[in-house]
Amino acid sequence: MQKMKATLILENGMTFAGRSIGSGEERICEMVFNTSMTGYQEILTDPSYAGQGIVMSYPLIGNYGVNHEDNESFRPWAEAFIVRHLARRGSNFRCEDGLDSYLKQFNITGIEGVDTRALTRILRSQGTMNGMITCAEHFSVPECLERIRAYRVEGTVERVTRREAQVYPAAGERRLRVALMDYGVKENMIRCLQNRGCEVTVFPAHTPAETVLSGGFDGVMLSNGPGDPADNVEIIAEVRKLYESELPLFAVCLGHQLLALATGAETRKMRFGHRGGNHPVKDLEHGRAYITSQNHGYVVDTDNLDPTVAVPAFVNVNDSTNEGLKYVGKNIFTVQYHPEACPGPLDSGYLFDRFLKMMEVND
Repeated sequence: MQKMKATLILENGMTFAGRSIGSGEERICEMVFNTSMTGYQEILTDPSYAGQGIVMSYPLIGNYGVNHEDNESFRPWAEAFIVRHLARRGSNFRCEDGLDSYLKQFNITGIEGVDTRALTRILRSQGTMNGMITCAEHFSVPECLERIRAYRVEGTVERVTRREAQVYPAAGERRLRVALMDYGVKENMIRCLQNRGCEVTVFPAHTPAETVLSGGFDGVMLSNGPGDPADNVEIIAEVRKLYESELPLFAVCLGHQLLALATGAETRKMRFGHRGGNHPVKDLEHGRAYITSQNHGYVVDTDNLDPTVAVPAFVNVNDSTNEGLKYVGKNIFTVQYHPEACPGPLDSGYLFDRFLKMMEVND
């Protein structure tokens, strides 16, 4: 079947012609690139991509289809999907549907046939920028650029967080009870705790700290999530209360940034962020390097970090940006990357074990 023509217009005025995939609706969003070779379904369903269009640098996407088991949330959160070539059929014994129909089902706008590696180089050199995908045959680029440049990713945590608390039982005998704050949590983060004998209660993002602190939990986890961390002023105030308690805390990605902001540190937007499954990170305490899964566009600025509050615990080997903190005199550590992976390497799963030891010692 002949596909509609589609055009990608970047904030810098560059245009890319291609073919429409998924929904044919016009879409404006922040364009980011991901270097993963596999895991497109987990990437699409990662709530941290809310408000963003994903450029997949690997050229062939969709070749193993999609299935319900690999979803990291109940729906995809990406606004748009940009690929070089979309496989027409998924070839895998677990395949339940094709990627194109999956995108249509959830109204995700997409475009194929563009040079995604050239597009990735543009986003690397000029920085992450907004863009528009349109199937219109006639459009005014200056008018489109005015709308594109006015777009801002905001209100995303409120969009992706759950509305009510939910309890997930431990897999096997229960060892510990964990409160997990949902700023855009991935399902595998919950599973990693369940598989280690934790009963996990997942709370909506704006849950008061008092509710958590009075719940009899052994520890608290702050999840990943989308958007600028500094926008979450009310959440940061509640995170400060959790910091001031005696409960062990483990924070990941956005949670790591929120805790840093709650204790007086600052965050800044990166030129193009880290998104992929091959980012090397060094654990400064143990001197070991790990290959990690990452998805973030903001970073904690360690130049303004108060050493009496927190010290760098992990660093990115490629660009020396901060990848985690250890809090002084507290049972708290945080990481910028994703120990639960999905997609990506499982090298950092030991961090969940470290969190469990903290809770057991504190018990």
